[in-house]
Amino acid sequence: MTVTDIELTACRAMLAKDGVCVVPSVLSRAQAADMRRSLTEAAELYRQNGGETFLPYLDPNDRNIRVFNLIGLHADFRDLILHPTALALVTGLLGDGYMISNFTANIARPGSASMALHADQALVAPSPWLEPWAINIIWCLDDADEANGATRYIAGSHLWKNLDDLPDDPMSLTQAFEAPAGSIVVMDGRTWHTSGANVTKDKERALLFGYYTQDFIRPQVNWNVLLKPEVIDTLSPLLFDKLGLGPSANNRQGGALLKAMKERELRR
Repeated sequence: MTVTDIELTACRAMLAKDGVCVVPSVLSRAQAADMRRSLTEAAELYRQNGGETFLPYLDPNDRNIRVFNLIGLHADFRDLILHPTALALVTGLLGDGYMISNFTANIARPGSASMALHADQALVAPSPWLEPWAINIIWCLDDADEANGATRYIAGSHLWKNLDDLPDDPMSLTQAFEAPAGSIVVMDGRTWHTSGANVTKDKERALLFGYYTQDFIRPQVNWNVLLKPEVIDTLSPLLFDKLGLGPSANNRQGGALLKAMKERELRR
């Protein structure tokens, strides 16, 4: 579905203010349901390949199902990670020099509990966190609300620069977003958040997490190792580049510096 420029501008303003914004109806409900079925297929393939869906260091119980390497598991996710609306918001915050660091899923089943509070940028870069170097695009495949475990976040926490800025009881400041299936939740990588607890009796909550970072930050996964050759052969040039699969790596900043120095010399 089409998201207007006005909606994108409003989201960017909310992202700057609170560190989080919700964009509804990026996918239709039918498209979200199709993607939910693709996730079910991917989760089964992930298990067949020996993947662990419960990680005790992340989640307090096995009611939270984790699925990694979505790009390698299903073609639908190779398309979704490059969705135009998602990329418009990614480049709006990070610029064109972004990389795809990870793409994962989290299915909160009834009885799932919250993981530890964290900020995604703090997982890949040391403090101080002065600028946005990471962003999460969260795809809601089910209706998400406080009861079924929607992500809890602290509004404005993207402005905290180090751990000393955290209050004594940060969890008391968290709030759950509410978003219908087909929405995306855009989160500045510096925003502190956690998975919510699913306290319902019979409702699952499936979210996809597209994680993008500045290209000078090493991705969370090694795509060269993770993706099978037959999958790599199917990738578009843009996806191939943004997964860092080419021979060139961390040289964009150096190129910009050398260009600036050359221009500086010419002005003398």
